[in-house]
Amino acid sequence: MPTVEIYTKMLCPYCVRAKRLLDGKGVDYVEHDISMGGPKRAEMLGRVNGRTTVPQIFIGDTHVGGSDDLAALERAGKLDPMLAA
Repeated sequence: MPTVEIYTKMLCPYCVRAKRLLDGKGVDYVEHDISMGGPKRAEMLGRVNGRTTVPQIFIGDTHVGGSDDLAALERAGKLDPMLAA
């Protein structure tokens, strides 16, 4: 299973929704809380081509996008194969 990373902020409902979907699938993920900025926020900005919203989700080296993008992959039946690769 590839490493799943999610950049989040405190009190972000979209972050909660994305984590809930991953938790429901039993996916272990690395969460980077960027609420206070810092080096992890700079890291995220360098990886997501200028996007500044959270969450930003990566499965392996693939940038999935945000919560809506993750949910769309799930609805299309594409999320499980990405997680199994």
